[in-house]
Amino acid sequence: MLAVTAFTMTIVMAMGDFDLSVGSMASLAGIVAALAFKAGLPVPAAIALSLSVGLVGGFVNGALVSFVGILPFVATLGTLTVFSGFAFLISGGKTIFGTDIPAGFSGFARAGIPLFQIGDQWVLLPYLSVLALVALLLVWVLLEHTVYGRRLYAIGGNAEAARLAGVRVRFLRFSAFGLTGLGAATAGLMYTSRVASANPTQGSGLMLSAIAAVFLGMTMSEEGEPRVLATFFGILILGVLDNGLTQMSVDSYVREILVGSIIILAVASSSLSKLSQR
Repeated sequence: MLAVTAFTMTIVMAMGDFDLSVGSMASLAGIVAALAFKAGLPVPAAIALSLSVGLVGGFVNGALVSFVGILPFVATLGTLTVFSGFAFLISGGKTIFGTDIPAGFSGFARAGIPLFQIGDQWVLLPYLSVLALVALLLVWVLLEHTVYGRRLYAIGGNAEAARLAGVRVRFLRFSAFGLTGLGAATAGLMYTSRVASANPTQGSGLMLSAIAAVFLGMTMSEEGEPRVLATFFGILILGVLDNGLTQMSVDSYVREILVGSIIILAVASSSLSKLSQR
């Protein structure tokens, strides 16, 4: 879930923007899917509805930033609260448990592609991991091998210069936020499938960790820019850190302190590197 969120977060951060609402969007998308299942909608229709909510939410962020002119930090901080409020409103503040979620949907997270056998047990590559790798591939192609991606980086370098060069800055920002919202909704669906339930706070930790992963990746990138392959390594570092702290029984609040410290150190390192190059 973190990987998909961070990969699509890289899209908006390539423009120098942020999306603080991805965690609450993941929660809202999971709730929407669970309520759709409860209402009797088939799995494909429920998934499509949930992804549509994420896409529309992302477009709302994009419209506020691109056409209204609100700073991304302020706009997405506001929609963070709005999306979270909707998640609590439509769920009644309650968790929707697995009895309302089809076994086929929840079973997706527990299944995978058989890789090799150890004794009587098969080692699987989970379908959720496959989905994350597909997201990595798609975002990598988008940012590194398309005109669209090059123009996003141009906006991140100098938005006014990009506009004067004929780049449709407003449209690109609008669409990029839509893709990030779609990624957050996908993460919410993945979480709901994994735990066979949905609650209004399930995506609360995604935003901070996703931004930390992108910033960590920026410190590894030669250009000091958000690159999706570098983000992948940032996710691996956070995953190893989180697993290690969990095995050491370190309190979750201490982990939050460490993640926040990592963001500060990563940004400081990137800033000092750019200053040294001038």
